[in-house]
Amino acid sequence: MSNVAYDYIECYIRSLIEEHKDVLKELEDYAKENSVPIVQKEVAKFLELMISIKKPLKILELGTAIGYSAILMSISSGKKSLITTVERDNNMVEIAKDNIEKYKFMDCIQVVEGDCLEVLKNTKEQYDFIFMDAGKGHYNQFLPYCLKLLDKDGIIVADNVLFRGMVAWDKLVVKRKITIVKRMREYLSNISDNNKFVTSIIPMGDGIAVTVRRN
Repeated sequence: MSNVAYDYIECYIRSLIEEHKDVLKELEDYAKENSVPIVQKEVAKFLELMISIKKPLKILELGTAIGYSAILMSISSGKKSLITTVERDNNMVEIAKDNIEKYKFMDCIQVVEGDCLEVLKNTKEQYDFIFMDAGKGHYNQFLPYCLKLLDKDGIIVADNVLFRGMVAWDKLVVKRKITIVKRMREYLSNISDNNKFVTSIIPMGDGIAVTVRRN
């Protein structure tokens, strides 16, 4: 149980989602066998939905791991989106690059090795969709740079924003996670500024926040 939604609700929602085949199934199996965290099943479906609706031409992803969500988003766009995904773990970078080459996504996915904040500071590209899934305690630092790189009508989707329910309820907070919880609460407070943004916080998976600028 994630402490974000009741376990019976999670189980029911997941039962409605068709199992992936081919490349995504292989990546899911690898992640499970090697204890590599990837987006949860319902979050993967949500990303697929958002890409289908927005039809972004350029996507920035913070946090690559084995390349699962980048490949998922590429498939969801029919390989029409150019995706830049940033990862600081050298081992994950190599695995992700191998997967992208193995499954022939080289033309639409670029892996950038480096610290997300440093990469954001030095990037001048513009994106119409940004997916945050790295450095859970640093989302608030990422935000100003993401906004500079985000097109006027772009979307930011942030994963893990309720962090095992701890962000929403003090009784769940583990002492060693207090800093992450405080920083995530600050991020959610900032993107909930009604004068600047329209944000929806969704209790799905480990919590998702979807943010757009207020026109």
